[in-house]
Amino acid sequence: MSMPWRAAMHQALYGPSGFFVSGSGPAAHFRTSVHASPVFASALLRLIHHLDAALGFPERFDVVDVGAGRGELLSSLAAAVGVSGEPSVAVKVSGEPTRSGRSGLIPARVGSPETLTSTAAGRAGGFTPEVGGTGVPLVERVRFTAVELASRPDELPEQIAWTDEIPDGVIGLLLATEWLDNVPLDLAVHGEDGWRYLLVDPTSGEETTGDPVSRADAAWLTTWWPPQNQPHPTDGTLTDGTPSERNAEVARAEIGRTRDEAWAAAVGHVERGLAVAVDYGHLRAERPLTGSLTGYRNGRQVPPVPDGSCDVTAHVAMDSVASAGERVARCAYSLRTQREGLRALGADGGRPPLRLAYQDPAGYVRALAEATAAAELTDPAGLGGHLWLWQPVGLAVDRLPLRA
Repeated sequence: MSMPWRAAMHQALYGPSGFFVSGSGPAAHFRTSVHASPVFASALLRLIHHLDAALGFPERFDVVDVGAGRGELLSSLAAAVGVSGEPSVAVKVSGEPTRSGRSGLIPARVGSPETLTSTAAGRAGGFTPEVGGTGVPLVERVRFTAVELASRPDELPEQIAWTDEIPDGVIGLLLATEWLDNVPLDLAVHGEDGWRYLLVDPTSGEETTGDPVSRADAAWLTTWWPPQNQPHPTDGTLTDGTPSERNAEVARAEIGRTRDEAWAAAVGHVERGLAVAVDYGHLRAERPLTGSLTGYRNGRQVPPVPDGSCDVTAHVAMDSVASAGERVARCAYSLRTQREGLRALGADGGRPPLRLAYQDPAGYVRALAEATAAAELTDPAGLGGHLWLWQPVGLAVDRLPLRA
């Protein structure tokens, strides 16, 4: 029985047997920046120390990971800070393929008229952690919280809290790495009479055309999915068969209103600090004509059949999400690529100077390993093309380490 795409995605991803709720978790099917290299966690650790200082070393510093998977990122951060009692994160070459399982759909070129120019101080690389006026080190003040619908993993360090709801009153850092692309959304097709919802059979992936979109969704489309992305009107007829056989002449839209609402709600839980969303994304002038909906299973791209057997994902309208978060935070945001974000945090993927090999051979080897590990994360044709949305709350954007 056909249903709206949003309902089908929710059932396929988060239902009782959903892709993200059951099984071994997303890491078994594709690699994200979190899984690709410990350099990602190391860069975020620098951001945590910088933000801690910018906030005046609060009595409690929260690190909240929304869509935490199986807690991989927080486990690395907790070990690096020393909360878990494990050794600090070491930079190493992963030995995995040099491309993420989901990197092929990242736009080759990005840019935004709304991207803000930072007046912050320079690079955060080499940032020295401070204790603060109270003399209490970060390890005694930090609180890690994973937000995920799946059950708590048995091996997760007990110092990491596990919940299915974002906690209130976050003071510190809220992270959402590749979360928004899995927030369910409706799809629409453009015909002679305007936009109509697409319905999908969750067992086969076959699509049919439904009712006209609601007033709220029509308003979102008018604002964020511009007419220049629509070809000449068609009758909205779709070809039969699998999702990969869709008629490429039919204009499709992925209605991002639910992502806007999800991000605005997340930002609303931050009392003071920074919310960071890292995701596949596109901007208003470059919306994909036929959409970006796809599926992943076992490291391979597959048709997005919403039967629970695969990840079903669509790129995020990051400028729309940013605007929604800004309205809640009432603070200016910054939107830039992961390559720029990681460079600002000291992970640029550049080869260390050769003279270091003579002055400090061991240090040169470590720096070379870090550069190699960072290269995948900063490759503009791969993970480096991800968009980073920095949304401060109660904190000016120029207090952040945004200049690469």
